[in-house]
Amino acid sequence: MENLRPLILSILILVLAAPAAAFPVPERLEYEVTWSGVKAGSAVLEVTPQGDELRLTNTIRSTGVVSAFFKIDDRTESVTTRAGKPKFFRENKREGSYRAAREATFNFSTLKANSIDLLKKVEQSDAITPKTYDNLSSIYFIRGSDLSPGRSISFEIYDTKRLWNTEVRAVQRQELTTPLGKFKTVMVTSRLRHNGEEAKVGNATFWFTDDNRRIPVKITTTIKVGEVTLTLVGGI
Repeated sequence: MENLRPLILSILILVLAAPAAAFPVPERLEYEVTWSGVKAGSAVLEVTPQGDELRLTNTIRSTGVVSAFFKIDDRTESVTTRAGKPKFFRENKREGSYRAAREATFNFSTLKANSIDLLKKVEQSDAITPKTYDNLSSIYFIRGSDLSPGRSISFEIYDTKRLWNTEVRAVQRQELTTPLGKFKTVMVTSRLRHNGEEAKVGNATFWFTDDNRRIPVKITTTIKVGEVTLTLVGGI
């Protein structure tokens, strides 16, 4: 029985955590970013093949008036297996005077994530679950899941500092009008909790196309100083 445990763990990881791919590769989605209703910049979500792996990237850059007094230049990367499991995560953030540079590696054999704060030179190791994703790969996990209205999905997100228990709920179907036209979508909410306490920022709402691709047409998320909205404007 002892010798079977690694095999059983591997099977559980595959069964519980690997979604069916719901998006083409490569893929590039372009967004307009608004901050509390004011045009603030642009964003790109991109998937590119990298041998037997996938590289997911997300860039957000401020423009115009907002950039003059609160410059934003964020880049997030996630390297995953073809099944969508994260292997490596990196984020570099510049938001006003705030700076962050962090990396994490995921080991699903030992169920550990090792992270490093590159600015503070601090390393840590944390326990994870077979259903753990990073901030970026979690979006693609959701896209590959069953989003029938009323359905809930539970998993974990590791943000390089702590493990968040995450619940995603498909709320209802809605038709959205965007600069690219009208889309039939499924509205999906997310709630993050750590030690039973809900996150004050970072809870996002998504509107995915109600088709096989599950394209995120619109994303809203709370930040410390308001709400940020990403609206699809190109790339499909």
